[in-house]
Amino acid sequence: MERVCFQVRVRPDRLDEYRARHRNVWPEMRAALSETGWTNYSLFLRPDGLLIGYLETEDFEAAKRAMEETDVNARWQTEMAPLFDEDLTFERLEEVFHLD
Repeated sequence: MERVCFQVRVRPDRLDEYRARHRNVWPEMRAALSETGWTNYSLFLRPDGLLIGYLETEDFEAAKRAMEETDVNARWQTEMAPLFDEDLTFERLEEVFHLD
């Protein structure tokens, strides 16, 4: 199982909207994430807009490609894009320690 951590930036003036949208993630988006191999997926948000994501998957590149092929992901990303400072890319963070 691959453990993946990534960071992106949410626009500071859109933090409340970002939080609100994630309180009501569409059921079809949740299903697509699960079906494409995104497990144990969490998002953590700092007050300055730094967003840290964590997930576990068998193959992150394959899981990303599978999500990119779904209609629901395209719709979700279109709605979420204005909330980010830059294009949504998964800037992965290096894992330097893990305690099982």
